[in-house]
Amino acid sequence: MVEQNISFPPEVSVIIVCMDRMDNLYPCLRSLYAQTHVPLDVRVVAYRFRPENLAQARADFPQVRWIESTQVRGFSENNNLALRDVASKYCFVLNDDTELRMPAIDALVADFGRLPERTAIVAPKLVNPDGSLQLCGRPDYPGWKYVLQQWHLYREPVDNGQGLFRTYNISGAAFLIRTEVFRELGWFDERYFFTPEDIALSTAARAAGFEVWCDAGVEVVHKWRTTASALAPALRPASIRGSLLFFSGGHAFRYLLLGAGVWAAEWAKRIKARLAGRKTEYLTYRNNTRSIFTRRSPKEIFKRYARLA
Repeated sequence: MVEQNISFPPEVSVIIVCMDRMDNLYPCLRSLYAQTHVPLDVRVVAYRFRPENLAQARADFPQVRWIESTQVRGFSENNNLALRDVASKYCFVLNDDTELRMPAIDALVADFGRLPERTAIVAPKLVNPDGSLQLCGRPDYPGWKYVLQQWHLYREPVDNGQGLFRTYNISGAAFLIRTEVFRELGWFDERYFFTPEDIALSTAARAAGFEVWCDAGVEVVHKWRTTASALAPALRPASIRGSLLFFSGGHAFRYLLLGAGVWAAEWAKRIKARLAGRKTEYLTYRNNTRSIFTRRSPKEIFKRYARLA
């Protein structure tokens, strides 16, 4: 058991969504408490947990506020369950497949004290478990680059700054945001089931006149390659649909152009996977092509292919 680090009101509310992955969650929580000294209010959204796992987690981490989520919800909806009544000055959104190996939250809080008043978000550098660079800030990412990325003709830069620098977008894996700004922006946009809720949030912040920063000197380990692969046939088409809705900005003709480019790329991958006999990949690409020109929401697409009620 770890000691509580809470004052009232706490300075930082940490929001973690976990889909019954104790192998991810326990190292994340232990590192969080071991590496953080500012007063915390830690909230874990227990998404579709088995009852025995939730009971054990409550016993092992009694200082955590556990929020049960039993219905089908995406990343945005699950985070918003925990966000709406926070009273802290800052919110730290953190994936369950992360670990802190340094006082990252303390450092990001300190960054706000030396940044412009209109700063809304400060993000850390994300690294792989071996310490190699994963992502450090995110540059502007227009829709045409998204299409090129589906054709493997563009790769988003992983390092576009040093020290404390201003950036365009953040990764939803880990970032610190002023609670009052988060509330003003309406929290996460629930139209996006899985992605690109993080880019949508930082885009909305910049559109409202706020600034987004990254601190390359603050690291968070992100073990993203070890999670979610089994749900790819449902998550990936929901992600593509959400991305196209975002990048088209509600314009039907722009959606048609972007969608056609992505559809062609996914069809090419679908054929390649079929010829190679890779069943799971084929199902994913098949679902992708079927989900681009549809009226279904990303959430409806996920429920259809995950067979969840």
